[in-house]
Amino acid sequence: MSKSSIEWTEATWNPVAGCTVISPGCTNCYAMRMAARLAAMGQQKYENTTRISGGRAKWNGRITLDENALAIPRKWTVGRMIFVNSMSDIFHDDVPLGFLKQVFEVMRDTPQHTYQVLTKRAENLESRAKELPWPDNIWMGVSVENEDYTWRIDHLRRTPAATKFLSLEPLLGPLAFATGDSPIDAVKIEPTAIRDQCLRAGVAFHFKQWGGVNKKRTGRILDGRVWNEWPDGQRSGTRPSEQASLF
Repeated sequence: MSKSSIEWTEATWNPVAGCTVISPGCTNCYAMRMAARLAAMGQQKYENTTRISGGRAKWNGRITLDENALAIPRKWTVGRMIFVNSMSDIFHDDVPLGFLKQVFEVMRDTPQHTYQVLTKRAENLESRAKELPWPDNIWMGVSVENEDYTWRIDHLRRTPAATKFLSLEPLLGPLAFATGDSPIDAVKIEPTAIRDQCLRAGVAFHFKQWGGVNKKRTGRILDGRVWNEWPDGQRSGTRPSEQASLF
């Protein structure tokens, strides 16, 4: 586990390393570059998890299960916001259900922490959800990069997670979300409209950045302010919200 510079978390925990590119949102994944760098530094966990293609590191599909990492959160007595598997996808096809259960049991047994779990493999999430414990300190989210992947949201909705969120990063195109119960009553979404819809629904909105080549220059200001909202249950022991939106 390590302290994180990611705006919306405090630490990262990686019991799994390695992944597979499955959708356009994976194309420029920072974790591919980081895995190659860590492997070059001699960290065996990341060895042979990437290949070079077009001069850049890309996932090669090899998954490493790090059983030694499972115990790390138990050693942290002070509660932290922890992003689970910043260097992989815990719901990858090649992560055995038994190992996945161990990860969720650690999260259940350490209620002082709040865990942020994010996946692009929403169908695996739903199919395995019934086999896993779902304490209130687990936030469960799915990535949605464009309209072609809004189906991931339906899988997320059908899980028992008390707090659910969306990560719309990278946002590669406009999104059409259903408003209310009607799948026909949809609107094209831009960042400000995503924010407005969250406000109307009483859903927390966290704006990470505008993105682009120079992220520091484009910044995090949206309509004159920084949006750092969190769901009510951001720490164990408080009431979780039904849904949080992270952009």
